[in-house]
Amino acid sequence: MAIKEGDFVKLSYTGSTSGMVFDTTDEETAKKANLHSPAAIYGPIIVCVGQKHVITGLDEELVGKDAGTEADVTVPPEKAFGERDPKKIQSYAKNKFTEKPVRGQRINVEEQGEGTVVDVIGSRVIVDFNSPLAGQTLSYHYKVEDIVTDPLDELKGLIRLYAGKDMDVTLDGGKATVTLPPGINYDRRWLLWRGRILHEGFELVNGIDEITLVETFKKPEKKDA
Repeated sequence: MAIKEGDFVKLSYTGSTSGMVFDTTDEETAKKANLHSPAAIYGPIIVCVGQKHVITGLDEELVGKDAGTEADVTVPPEKAFGERDPKKIQSYAKNKFTEKPVRGQRINVEEQGEGTVVDVIGSRVIVDFNSPLAGQTLSYHYKVEDIVTDPLDELKGLIRLYAGKDMDVTLDGGKATVTLPPGINYDRRWLLWRGRILHEGFELVNGIDEITLVETFKKPEKKDA
């Protein structure tokens, strides 16, 4: 069955530019490219086609394909991270930052988001807010591992995609219950994307009428005196 927009698929991929890998779902490939993160979850991801869960060029490539398709696609800048925009290079006073900025450092500026320090000139810090991959043509090798039709797997996929964690999820009729891991409400990524997970859970996953988030606290054990 050909994939169409709105279908969920299990996807593996490796993205590279000029022969250098910058993103992958494969742990061994990440290690070889010096991209490995102990905190990351590797393996195929579940995405909803047409929702820009992956970059536009790869997202569009999936339409019309079948489960098991393995192929390569070249993605131009306009369907990847865009062209470089000179207006996104800004200058700031060095005393704006609590830590001494150094060239190449990734920093977060409240009104602009995350950028890269490209130079420090006297008392001024030059920050580039373009994506590091802006203006580049990308190559992806991908495989559609399967088409996902189980609403429970679809919701779990959304949680992992946005929160970067696997969580215990049950589905009873139209009611989904998500058991949150301890301390999750101190997780910046979860706080940022929780609303999107709930929104897409209702909009993209068929049959879900209610989502309950369960957080459990245990009384600390008393230490012996």
